Amino acid sequence: MPDTHEASERTIAPVPRITIQAFCETPETAAMIEGTASDRRMQKAHVKVQMGGGAAALEAYRHAPTPNVIVIEFVGLKSRPLECLDQLAEVCDEGTKVLVIGHVNDVLLYRQFIQRGVSEYLMAPVEPVDLMAAISDLFAAPGAKPVGRTIAVYGARGGVGSSTIAHNLAWTVAREHGTATVIADLDVAFGTAGLNFNQDPPQGIAEAVFAPERLDANLLDRLLSKCADNLSLLSAPATLDRTVDLTEPAFDALTDLLRATVPCIVLDVPHQWSAWNRRVLVGADEILIVAAPDLAGLRNVKNLLALLHQQRPNDARARVVLNGVGMPKRPEIAAAEFAKALDVPLQTVIPFEPALFGTAANNGQMIAEVQAGSKPAEIFSELAAAVTGRSEIRRARANLLEPLLARLTRKKAS
Repeated sequence: MPDTHEASERTIAPVPRITIQAFCETPETAAMIEGTASDRRMQKAHVKVQMGGGAAALEAYRHAPTPNVIVIEFVGLKSRPLECLDQLAEVCDEGTKVLVIGHVNDVLLYRQFIQRGVSEYLMAPVEPVDLMAAISDLFAAPGAKPVGRTIAVYGARGGVGSSTIAHNLAWTVAREHGTATVIADLDVAFGTAGLNFNQDPPQGIAEAVFAPERLDANLLDRLLSKCADNLSLLSAPATLDRTVDLTEPAFDALTDLLRATVPCIVLDVPHQWSAWNRRVLVGADEILIVAAPDLAGLRNVKNLLALLHQQRPNDARARVVLNGVGMPKRPEIAAAEFAKALDVPLQTVIPFEPALFGTAANNGQMIAEVQAGSKPAEIFSELAAAVTGRSEIRRARANLLEPLLARLTRKKAS
């Protein structure tokens, strides 16, 4: 299936809880910054946009403290950028960072900006992702490793196999790409990750969610249980001794900590619609929507794609996986018709193979452990390559003459 995502998509760390004030000279730049402020990676920052450029910035801070970041747009040399920055330096508080958006492509001017302490210079027109990356980089520790990517897997309705796909995806990423991966089962009451990996850890995600004030790197390390090489599990307790009434930011601290320490995090998101559920999906770096080839699945996927595109305008669209295709005697919407109705290509189509999937589930194994050469195992391999932004490494086909050449070589040697 075609991949609509760029293989080299940038990972931008969420901007911390800072104050950003922008002073623009053009309405286009002002609109761009206001739009960027609503991006999921900017949700913690407080952004204020006003017109007036450098002159307005000087006036604003003559008798007021400066924010964490000042963004100033200079349309040209008539704005007297160097003089403005010299005056601004006299009133800037220590620690304030200045980012300049300019319309002049001049190396000498750029060097003069840097000499005056400007943290970054961006040429207009500026894309939202470039502005976010520039601001994010201002607060990244020197030499810090790239922040981990979160992949949220969500069923368009219940019972479509999204958990099975999430678990096999995480296992494949860890095994085939050698990437440290965590599978986090967010279904606190009914999660199946422990069963699918044949694990029964005494602690899990509930301890992290119900007592977030205790959560740190040491506690997280105790809560994770190792499933395989490079793969750890944050399991759900799957007990009903208390109800699960979570607040909207319930998983924020956990995902922030995971992203800071693990390269790949697969979030097994249960099928429900709540404030926290929606927040997890909107905040993920990658989203996989799993659907069955029926009318309810089509309607739900269409609604989800529309909402997520509206909430994530600067992100690639969610990927759609059609699961359980080809069930005998069940009327189905053909994959091509399903994709046509959505107006997006399907990421992949997984065939209906109940014996294989049932055996894996009952044994607490992954599909490739039960039958490595099966079509579903190949699909999970391709899916893992797609969501990690890596080209699939295909095994070279053996040369048909290889056995004959080997025999001739042995004869000659004797």
